[in-house]
This record gives sequence, structure tokens and C-alpha cells, in this order.
Amino acid sequence: MAEIGVGLVGYKFMGKAHSNAYRQVAHFFDVDPVPRMVAVCGRDEEGVAQAAKQLGWEGYETDYRRLIARDDVGLVDVSTPGNTHFEIVMAALEAGKHVLCEKPLANTLAEARQMAEAAKQAGVINTVNFNYRRAPAVQLAHRLIESGRIGTIRHWRAVYLQDWIVDPDFPLVWRLQKELAGSGALGDLGAHIVDLAHFLVGPISQVAGATETFIKDRPTLAASDSSLGATAGQERGLVTVDDAAVFLARFESGALGTFEATRFATGRKNYNSFEINGSEGSLVFNLERMNELQVYFASDDADTLGFRTINVTEAAHPYAGAWWPSGHILGYEHTFVHAIKDLMDGIKSGVSPAPTFEDGLRCQAVLDAVEQSSESGGWASPDPTA
Repeated sequence: MAEIGVGLVGYKFMGKAHSNAYRQVAHFFDVDPVPRMVAVCGRDEEGVAQAAKQLGWEGYETDYRRLIARDDVGLVDVSTPGNTHFEIVMAALEAGKHVLCEKPLANTLAEARQMAEAAKQAGVINTVNFNYRRAPAVQLAHRLIESGRIGTIRHWRAVYLQDWIVDPDFPLVWRLQKELAGSGALGDLGAHIVDLAHFLVGPISQVAGATETFIKDRPTLAASDSSLGATAGQERGLVTVDDAAVFLARFESGALGTFEATRFATGRKNYNSFEINGSEGSLVFNLERMNELQVYFASDDADTLGFRTINVTEAAHPYAGAWWPSGHILGYEHTFVHAIKDLMDGIKSGVSPAPTFEDGLRCQAVLDAVEQSSESGGWASPDPTA
């Protein structure tokens, strides 16, 4: 089998998840090419050297430009904060490298549009890591929708709820600063459920939304330690992103949707859930029970009519046959392995696996429209070309 050298930029939370996926994919899936973990990149040499050793990379770089310039790197994986996506991705595309970029694609609609156009012009494989598409239950939901099992979709309702910044003294980390993160819960969490809506229901034509920042300022991080759990300094800095976002949506198909994304849902840790109601049935998914899909089919016999739970661990279910015997569940990390499997298939076939940069652009347009609506108080239409 052929190999493709991978260069990963970023080695914290997402970097660890991606590294695990590159290590595991060829052990469970028949992929060609096989990813070779050439180098990981980070600005802190001591930190990135340790990460390379711990996560299984052959070497490391401290400058992404050197990483991209390497002849033994054919795929560049961008797993850094949003404010750096544009410059790194554009450099990788200019060098003719295939690119995997973490979500959301960019911090602004203008950046996302340039990145999508550059990827098109470069003619390379490109994909955005909306990993929840790769949960077997979500793939099964898509299959049931495409086969017409739930009929015409009327309603989509989705929430993505976390609570990790409920404490007003939680420090001012990068995700709470617009210049670094682009937006708050809207881009961090809302992007995921927008992508799932696009995948399962279709394009969104209008949105009406509201955002709120509940805690306006937070302790700044001690200069000596910028990790998530660092001791906060005495000074406080402004929170410049939203803490929560809610919005209504109209789909091009005529379906109606509701979305809620917040990091202030006390008690919710990673509650990503959607319900889809169609003319012939309904589907319910909850990431915290990610091996299950609840289904309701109106065509069932009256004496057995009702929601039932499918445990998506049978070999007949998407991706599941590559893993464990029936009933042995998968976890969060497997969604990343599935994404890399599909990426390797895309590199072999020459077709970028969805979600592509074009899909990432369409998601960014929805996020941008929600922000416009929140400011104007009216409906707004996502426009990827704006």
C-alpha cells in the first residue's frame, strides 16, 4: 500500500484526537494510502517535542511553514485555534498539499470564502472535521432519511449544551476572545449542529437568532501558564464572544428548525442532541448515548407502534463492522478515526469527502447570518457569496 506523510499543526485537545485517529485507522480499516505520522508542529519547542513522543509522531517542527515545505508531508492537518486557520490553510493549499481543517473552517465568512475558492483552484483534497457526521447512529439516520423511511421532513430541533464556563471566575481562555475564537458557543457548538442539519435536512434559507454574553468579564490567565486550568491572575478582561446562541431556521425544503448552543447549561457536559420529525416517522439522537438511535415509523403495526431504540453496533451499521462484536460500543474517538478513513478514501479516489471546504463555507454563512440577525432583530439569509 502507498503511504502519505501527515503534518499536524496543533497538539492539544484536537491534536490528540487527530493523532489517535492516524495511529488507529489502518489497524481497523483497509485504507490506501496509509497515513504516516511524519511531524507535529507547535510554537513551544519543549511542549511539541514531548507531544511528538507521546502521541507517536516521527518528529516535530516549531514553524508551520517548515512543516508545509517538507517533501515528505502530503497532507496538512490544521488543528489550531480559529484565528490561525486562514493563514495555515492558505499556505498549505498554495504548496499543493491536501488539507484537513478543524471546524469551523474560519473565523469570518470572508476568510471561509477565500479558503473554499483557494481549495477549488488548487485541486487538492480538502475536508472540514465535523466529526459528529461520522457517528454510526448519525450515518444511519442519514440512510433512513435518504431511503424515505420518515417521509417529508417537517421539523428539526437541535441543542448543543455544555456548562464548563458557568463559574464567573473561570479564566479568560482563548475560546472567550473573539480575535482568537471568532465567536463563542455559536461557532464552537452551534457550528456542529448546523453542519448536522445541512447533512440530514438540507440547506438553510433563513435564520432569526439571538446571542447573549452572561459573564461580561473574567480573570485573566497568569502569564506563566495559559493552560485551560491555569490559576487566574487578579486582573479581569472582557469576554468578547457569546456565551449562548439560539435561533430559528427555515430550510429550503420548507422544514422549520430550532437551534440552541450554550456553555451555560448547568449539568450538561457535552449534550449534542437532535430530533427530526417527518410525515412518516421521527429520529432522535443524543451524543451522550452515541451508540443509540431512537426511531419511530408510522407504518408499524398499531399494537407495536412507538419509539424504539436501535443499538448501532451491528456489522450492518455504518463503520461498525470494522470494530467490535455486536453490542460492544464505540466512543468519541472513533468518530475521528472514521473521518480519517474517509479522508484516505478521498485521497485515493481524488474526490474530497464531505464536509468539504464548500460545506464549511455554507456553515459559516449560517453562523454569520445568525450574528446579523442577533444585531438587527430580524430574519437574515445565509449567503456564502456575500
